[in-house]
Amino acid sequence: MATLTSKPATQVIHRRRWHFLRYLNNWVFLVPALFFFLGYMVYPILRVLFISFTDFKYLSREPAQFVGIKNYVDALQDPIMYDGLWRAAQFTLMFLPGTIIIPLLLAVLVDRVHHRGLSTFYRIIILIPAVIPGPMIFVLWKWLYNFQIGPINYILIEWLGWFTPQTAPQWLGGTALTLPAVAIFEVWWGLGYHTMFFLAGLAAIPKELYEAARIDGANEWRLLLNVTIPRLRPILAVLVVLRFGSAMAVIDEFLIFGGFNRASPTYTWTVYMYDLAFKIGEWLQGYAAAIGWIGAMSMMVVVAGLLYVFRPQD
Repeated sequence: MATLTSKPATQVIHRRRWHFLRYLNNWVFLVPALFFFLGYMVYPILRVLFISFTDFKYLSREPAQFVGIKNYVDALQDPIMYDGLWRAAQFTLMFLPGTIIIPLLLAVLVDRVHHRGLSTFYRIIILIPAVIPGPMIFVLWKWLYNFQIGPINYILIEWLGWFTPQTAPQWLGGTALTLPAVAIFEVWWGLGYHTMFFLAGLAAIPKELYEAARIDGANEWRLLLNVTIPRLRPILAVLVVLRFGSAMAVIDEFLIFGGFNRASPTYTWTVYMYDLAFKIGEWLQGYAAAIGWIGAMSMMVVVAGLLYVFRPQD
């Protein structure tokens, strides 16, 4: 009798062990991703957080000392940091509407093309900027914006006659036009990538909704406002949050097109942080890390507000 009662219990134990091993086997495949996530994401973030509470200077022979919140107090009293945050916000206000509205309208137009071959052709053309390597993009746009030999100024001077060679716009080099110039270049570069986001969202909208709205007398503008945009709210939320974060944290383009001139509109908080950490004096990386965290926390507050605004309504 004891043998008969122990056999089901043994089967239960073996079954539980099999389920545990199967569950553990699934997690084994996540180990490489978890390793890279912890090693290349979590550890650097925590390391920078620790450095922000020290007077760490990379080129100094003295060991770093814990200074508490001194770096944060100094950063909050630093007018250069506030100027940098304001310049980054200005760039974001120039960049964000164009990178959402233009791809959305372009996606709607491409989605209306019913000829399969022509629709594919349009998609390929739109995607071309997204697949061009970054260095080639920078060289291309620096040539386009060149004061003397750039095609943009050539058209403005020779074709339209709006300027002379002496009064032609100075697009780069830290002038007032540099931020708008970089914003236009960034909108163009991400046009195909963002348009594909919206095209994917449009493909998921039932066509019956458009047909019913047209029967009720809705025009294309009403279709866009009352059918398309509400159904694209999740995609809008993702794109707005991602592009807001990338716009506020732009640095490569500003270094290439504006340099390290503190009077330049492109001298944002990210450039200031890089300047402190790798260019000036003993590389004040503790103070630069504090500025980085203040900027990141400021962005997180705005991101929380954006997620609230674009929260699901149904």
